Amino acid sequence: MTALQAAVAGALAGGLFALMAVGLSLTWGMLRVINLAHFGLILVGGYLTVELATNAGIDPLVSVVVTVPLLFVAGAALQWAFDRFALSEFNSLLVSFGLLIVTIQVVSNIWSADFLRMTAEVNPYATQSLRLGPIAFPTPRLLAFAFALAFVGGIHLWLQRTYPGRALRAFAQDRTIAAAFGIDHVKLGVLLGGLAGASAALAGMLVAVDRPLTPSSAFEWFGLVFAVVILGGIGNAVGTLAAGILVGALWGFVSAVWSPSTSPLVIFSLIIVALLVRPRGLFVRGSA
Repeated sequence: MTALQAAVAGALAGGLFALMAVGLSLTWGMLRVINLAHFGLILVGGYLTVELATNAGIDPLVSVVVTVPLLFVAGAALQWAFDRFALSEFNSLLVSFGLLIVTIQVVSNIWSADFLRMTAEVNPYATQSLRLGPIAFPTPRLLAFAFALAFVGGIHLWLQRTYPGRALRAFAQDRTIAAAFGIDHVKLGVLLGGLAGASAALAGMLVAVDRPLTPSSAFEWFGLVFAVVILGGIGNAVGTLAAGILVGALWGFVSAVWSPSTSPLVIFSLIIVALLVRPRGLFVRGSA
């Protein structure tokens, strides 16, 4: 029963992993930009949530009314800068890593390098859970799963059924032909960058609701998030959600039946096997 409980909690936490990964996956897959500064935006979103909840008395969930527009603009501005300076895929990796370091240092200067967590008075969700028989569903992870379903579902529909979404997919498939048909990839890229920033705001809020924050948290997210991006298929929103659930469930199950320190071994072994067997991702169809 302990293993089942750990797997369920891990699968729900996978919603958070997917929300952290989807913006990175889409900008990488469609715009050929590896934006490591995305982790910095998640960090800022988390710290702003704590600040608004603690000092302004705003419910942590309602704080997204402030953080989502702010980080949408930040994400859009970052993508505009990447395109303005015509950064290659590799150079975007280097530049965005530098921006991540700067962001972490700024966060440290403003909020210090100590652990920061909301008190129970301002964050009642942290200690709540829903019980179904012997299985407990922690409220923060249920919230993360619900937000991930809503955001990824919305992004998927937007990509499939709207002109900007279809244009982005066409641009990702063949840039030259898309440009010949008059697709303005700069504006669409800025819009997608903004949506990635909005996803970072949601992920940051949910991280702050669930666990303590420290500036170095951004580095701790690297392995899990890239595992989700790779297993889900770069640029595949729905695959990212499925991979997040898979990674979370495996992480929780292995931690319970073996040890927490063994979970990374299992996850990254899975990545190696996936790259050998399904190099485009476990959840990407062969004809995609």
